[in-house]
Amino acid sequence: MKHWLEESIFYEIYPQSFYDSNDDGIGDIQGIVEKLDYIKSLGCNALWLNPCYMSPFGDAGYDVADYCQVAPRYGTNGDLEHLFGEAHKREMHVILDFVPGHTSTEHPWFRESCKAEPNPYWGRYIWSDSIWVDVADYEGISGSLRGLYPRNGSVAVNFFSNQPALNYGFANPTEPWQSTIDSPEALGTRQAMKDAMRFWLAKGCDGFRVDMAGSLIKNDYGSVETIKLWQDMRAFFDREYPDAVLISEWGEPDKSLMGGFHMDFLLHYGPSHYMDLFRCEHPFFGREGKGDAFSFVETYQKNYQLTNKKGMICIPSGNHDMERIRKYLDCEELKIAYAFLLSMPGVPFLYYGDEIGMRHLELPSVEGGYDRTGARTPMQWDNGKNYGFSKAAGEMLYTAQDMSEDAPVVSGQMAEPDSLWHEIQKLAVIRRKYPALCASGDIEFVYCEKEKYPLVYLRSDADNKILVALNPGGEDVSCACPYEMEKVIYTLGGEIKIEKGVLYIPGECAAFVSVL
Repeated sequence: MKHWLEESIFYEIYPQSFYDSNDDGIGDIQGIVEKLDYIKSLGCNALWLNPCYMSPFGDAGYDVADYCQVAPRYGTNGDLEHLFGEAHKREMHVILDFVPGHTSTEHPWFRESCKAEPNPYWGRYIWSDSIWVDVADYEGISGSLRGLYPRNGSVAVNFFSNQPALNYGFANPTEPWQSTIDSPEALGTRQAMKDAMRFWLAKGCDGFRVDMAGSLIKNDYGSVETIKLWQDMRAFFDREYPDAVLISEWGEPDKSLMGGFHMDFLLHYGPSHYMDLFRCEHPFFGREGKGDAFSFVETYQKNYQLTNKKGMICIPSGNHDMERIRKYLDCEELKIAYAFLLSMPGVPFLYYGDEIGMRHLELPSVEGGYDRTGARTPMQWDNGKNYGFSKAAGEMLYTAQDMSEDAPVVSGQMAEPDSLWHEIQKLAVIRRKYPALCASGDIEFVYCEKEKYPLVYLRSDADNKILVALNPGGEDVSCACPYEMEKVIYTLGGEIKIEKGVLYIPGECAAFVSVL
């Protein structure tokens, strides 16, 4: 029996900004429930929710104060359990964002660890044994807090200063205060994370996207011990919740999939060349035709081989941590970009609002968003008050909205047959119709050369061979192609042909073709 991931298309929801059901200016869980049918109608059958746990929101919820309690502004634990149930009724799945690397400074564990006298939580975080000894110069630690608490020591932080690092041990401890990976302190932290995940899995959660998954064990060059840690976590999943999934924010599929993750994200930083495709001065999917997909494909193929052709590498349209894709590509260019995203192996992830081409805004920082804030604006549902996001006064909204006269809205795009929204919907149907285009179908790159177009690859399974030909550039192009056309499955922007071993494809065109 195939896993539910095989035909999944995920929709990422930033809860603060999706839909406000109680008119307080903040999106909430009931708002998500009310929009489930919309999400399914688009073609997405799985949700990823950014953190909705109790938090002081110094980093938009990535500073957790209680892993097992929904933040009141979003609703209750019962509301989240209700969301799981309503999604399952619609044959949809829901994964939560999980933040195992750090908590907020308001978490009860951290408050206990700050006390001068030893207690059961003294080893839950990474503390030095003296205030005069800093912890910031070790691999995997971004900084420290010193002189703020009764405890005689400095404490490591993972990202912002309000995010103290949890203690999973050091792979190569060099100081007395550094725990080993099998110490009671490190194993206690690991067990606490299993307990938190078990809490939500038992309520119907279908798995987790794991924040900063490769960062847990410090001084772990090559991630050897971190891989072992996640293998242990995966074994826990397989024993107790075998259908649940683990998806990593790691950016190195060869490591994360070895660690037991079902999938790994390609990130906007690191070695993947993801940015070359969508977010750079000359993106490959721009019609100017000055982009280059070669380094991306070269790196992708390397990782694909290292992961034994599992294909579980996620290529998202965007997420809460990067600029909106619409900043670099217009809606017509985005149609070809989505033909790519929805025909690659692994599982596609669409960031809320990307399906209508919501723009990136330049805004003051909200909840630690800084330059990311402009990608976290409230969803634009219609042309009513606050674009249908909320009935609250405008100044109460999570962030400002796009006030352009041509700001895209869901209702407008759903009413327009040739819109980006409908193109994504069409592509989602085609993807599921042909298993070769789904998560584990094989991929072979037929044509990709430096600074040249088109990009051509073959997706296949036991029953079908589907050639995907993409020419985002404005000029007609051709390339060698060893296949014969059987049937055109999908085309956008023109007709392709294959004659005497040469594929011809017009400018700004995408096509899926069954081949012999």
